[in-house]
Amino acid sequence: MNAFARGRKLAILGTLLAGLVGSVASAEETTPAPRPVIRIAVEGAYPPFNFIDPNTNELQGFEVDLLKRLCEVMQARCEIVQHEWDGIIKGLVNREYDAVMSSLEITEKRQKRIAFSDPYYRIPAVFVGSKEATPGEVTPQALAGKRIGTTERSDHEIYLKTFYKDSEIVLYAKADEANLDLLVGRLDAVFGDELLLSKFLQSREGECCHVLGDAPADPPYRREVYGIGLRKQDDDLRVRFNSAIAQVKADGTYDGIRAKYFSFDIK
Repeated sequence: MNAFARGRKLAILGTLLAGLVGSVASAEETTPAPRPVIRIAVEGAYPPFNFIDPNTNELQGFEVDLLKRLCEVMQARCEIVQHEWDGIIKGLVNREYDAVMSSLEITEKRQKRIAFSDPYYRIPAVFVGSKEATPGEVTPQALAGKRIGTTERSDHEIYLKTFYKDSEIVLYAKADEANLDLLVGRLDAVFGDELLLSKFLQSREGECCHVLGDAPADPPYRREVYGIGLRKQDDDLRVRFNSAIAQVKADGTYDGIRAKYFSFDIK
């Protein structure tokens, strides 16, 4: 082989080798880096928000379905970690996981220790009364002189005693006791958590009654609000969750998931 042929062959081999190296480099540049896993703690013992399906032994519920959708919106790799309620905030602070999405009410006491996302659900308070009573009339003036039942040592008691001074407020240790007195006519109304009262209305005994109205806008009732618990230093993650929560509420996905578990709005 003469010098010209050898030179030509080497040139061709060099070109092929350069192309191969370039292809490998290009592939490395275009291959996305693996996304970090976001670990979220869920209790699994608070149906219908979160619970273990006895047939599949897997976590199910409103919060589980919503969490999966939030992770899709964030394009995040998420791992759900089942953790008992006791110590669930301590585990977050100790970095056992990155977030808690397990019906964690946003309170001033908790906000001193951890951060929260924007609320992803709220539980409204409602008045329930006999079907003979006209719905809509639930202001302090409309219920003056009426007997209203509620649970003792609750926000509902504080609200009624603060604003419904012309009504007779009857206190009960358990919501079921108040519902029973409403059923037999000892009360004109029961004021409480719509989640619990909706279960009563769906029962055979609850056929007597219906929702008279939500707590009026004036005077306002401080509704229970729930958010995703996060470490205070993880502000980027909080922003990502907030953006995803806003998107699923705006695009209708939230309402579709909610309707599987609740007959009333919890946004």
